Amino acid sequence: MRLAWIAVPVIGVTLGMGALAWSDQSGGSTARVDTYQQLELFAEVLARVQSDYVTPVDNPKAIEAAIDGMLTSLDPHSGYMSPEEYRDSQVAMRGEYGGLGIEVTSEDRLIKVVSPMDDTPASRAGIEGGDYITHIDGQPILGLSLNEAVDRMRGAVGTTIEIRIAREDAEPRDITLVREKITVKPVTARLEGDVGVVRIATFNNERTGAELEDALRDLRQQTNGNLQGIVLDLRNNPGGLLVQAYRVADAFLDGGEITYTKGRRDDDIERYNAHGGDLVAGVPIVVLINGASASASEIVAGALQDRGRAVVVGTTSFGKGSVQTVIPLKGGRDGALRLTTARYFTPSNRSIQGAGIDPDFEVSQVREDPEKLSRLGLSEADLPNALANQDGLTRRGPHLIEDQPPEDWDKAEDYQLRRAFDLLREGAVAERLRERNRG
Repeated sequence: MRLAWIAVPVIGVTLGMGALAWSDQSGGSTARVDTYQQLELFAEVLARVQSDYVTPVDNPKAIEAAIDGMLTSLDPHSGYMSPEEYRDSQVAMRGEYGGLGIEVTSEDRLIKVVSPMDDTPASRAGIEGGDYITHIDGQPILGLSLNEAVDRMRGAVGTTIEIRIAREDAEPRDITLVREKITVKPVTARLEGDVGVVRIATFNNERTGAELEDALRDLRQQTNGNLQGIVLDLRNNPGGLLVQAYRVADAFLDGGEITYTKGRRDDDIERYNAHGGDLVAGVPIVVLINGASASASEIVAGALQDRGRAVVVGTTSFGKGSVQTVIPLKGGRDGALRLTTARYFTPSNRSIQGAGIDPDFEVSQVREDPEKLSRLGLSEADLPNALANQDGLTRRGPHLIEDQPPEDWDKAEDYQLRRAFDLLREGAVAERLRERNRG
């Protein structure tokens, strides 16, 4: 089975040269000869390491590292998954795993806590949103990818882990936690008056689309069919399964295109269209995004924005416009490849790779210092070996966001959410949608 994400003693190995030559598409016999020579070079290096390195080498681990190095040199999202990592990913998609119960994001190459989940090891230990995790089991994690850091925090139920927490205006502290079985709820919903607030935390769950549909039906039932608006909160959502992004967008559309993907060849195009049946009967929608909204989140935000179905509020999204396919090796017994196989595009043919989705109403969550605007946070374009935007689009540079909290704003209050409510109730969202659909 292949899954699409939008969100490693080997001596005397025999390589299938015939199969390799058959699949080579880069320029005929000269390219094949060059490939053979490079493989011979790799074999020579491996043999030298095995015989001369200062300590005995774990050969399987070295080979896995070499495979992963090849894949990660292609782009930031391709890589090798060991058999254990592949099995863990399958479990995580079902919404249960051994871990700490903590939602994290990446900010300036640091791992930042978004929020702990209720009644989990993280929440009981007093970890708070805004904390930074700097060490895991005594090892610094500066520069690790978000996925790598998450992998280190997950593990078998009942095992212990020590993390170091850094908090503004406080001394760093080490906390020892015991991993528990964490059940992820990808969708939460509530009413504020006659407006529904729907939070999607992840698309990397096989239940995301179904739970969203259930939540929307429940909101309409609670309001006796008089729901006046929806705020769809995709902030800090790193993405996940393409099929779940498609299903979420489909819930708000009566038909038409949601996204399409384009692979290496010009004819390698796959289109995803809505089936019809807007579950909230056309009520105005605000989609909240920020710099940590990526991949599947951007597919949903871009589709609803382009189709004139929603207004996007917040700050420019992360800018991950590529699709990864997980390809099991020998049924997963030898792990799997996570390989970038396509780019995705919004209905208006936008590639947001490296550029992101720009909001209709730009709203900052915090009050900004005009002298520190260079601190924009990590984006796709900042990652090593990131794919270029094929249309030449780039991310907007440092600038002062005009709509930001006033000086006396209570930091415990969610300013972006409050502005979403204001725009809905003032009629600005409905007016913007009318203008877009007339155009």
